[in-house]
Amino acid sequence: MTDRTLLPLVGSPAPERADAARNREALLQAARRLVAEHGAGGVTMERVAAEAGVGKGTVFRRFESREGLMAALVDHLETDWQASVISGPPPLGPGAPPLDRLLAFGRSRLETTLVHADLIRAAGRAGSRSYAAYSFVSMHVRYLLRELGVSGDLPILATALLAPLEIPILDQQLTVEGFPIDRVHAGWVDLARRVIS
Repeated sequence: MTDRTLLPLVGSPAPERADAARNREALLQAARRLVAEHGAGGVTMERVAAEAGVGKGTVFRRFESREGLMAALVDHLETDWQASVISGPPPLGPGAPPLDRLLAFGRSRLETTLVHADLIRAAGRAGSRSYAAYSFVSMHVRYLLRELGVSGDLPILATALLAPLEIPILDQQLTVEGFPIDRVHAGWVDLARRVIS
């Protein structure tokens, strides 16, 4: 049998060119710096282009809209957070008992959501993260529930644990109802313990 190059599947995206990948990274880093300095509301496509040293058209071609840029930045930050879950130190990362990991996950997810709340809102989709990001956290929570010996419909139970850690629910509890953050966290821990009991 001889080696041969396989053609890409119909509809699969073309691989990203090296220069395009560098531009994308430069634009995301520029956007990240601007968000840190001015907040998500103070970031425009023009500012990102100037910060990255490229033309405004390059930013629009890459991300299509400000919302698209913000969504890409949320995904970029999400990748960093996921790395801490996959290979960071315990208890968030591997090596701790599953209950400790689940509780550390809840605290970290809550804190990360609140730190990036304005950016997540600016990314659109009613203040939610991407499907890929949600799939990762859902699979991780299901894995921990399985490790804890939880029976039942794990995808639904994972969703019940994840929903309170997302912007729409946090906005309702923290802003509308005025709950302190410690109460929200304590309520989530109580919910997690009820799910696993």
